[in-house]
Amino acid sequence: MNLTISGHHLELTPAIREYVQSKLARIKRHFDNVIDISVILSVDKLTEKEKRQKAEINVHIKGKDLHAESIAHDLYAAIDALIDKLDRQVIKHKDRLQDHYSMAKRLPEDTVSGAAASASA
Repeated sequence: MNLTISGHHLELTPAIREYVQSKLARIKRHFDNVIDISVILSVDKLTEKEKRQKAEINVHIKGKDLHAESIAHDLYAAIDALIDKLDRQVIKHKDRLQDHYSMAKRLPEDTVSGAAASASA
């Protein structure tokens, strides 16, 4: 798995890097077929009073690309919200894969029993 963490208008400290990596462990726990992860952390200065911290992530997994972004006044809060959004997307994708697999498994049984029922009638 390739992990790229970059900062725009922001200096990435080792603490921020470690925080993002520890949060991404939650995603790997649910779905370990991750190919590439790109995280972009940025600060938008609208005015001096209002600073927005933005976190974006692009995850490339087998068969799909996932994207999530979050904006907050605190960078750590933005990262937390981002990981929550991404976690929901990964779980939903994993459920779809498992449902598709189980549907493919059940389909031949239904067609075989349906053909046997029509043949006996």
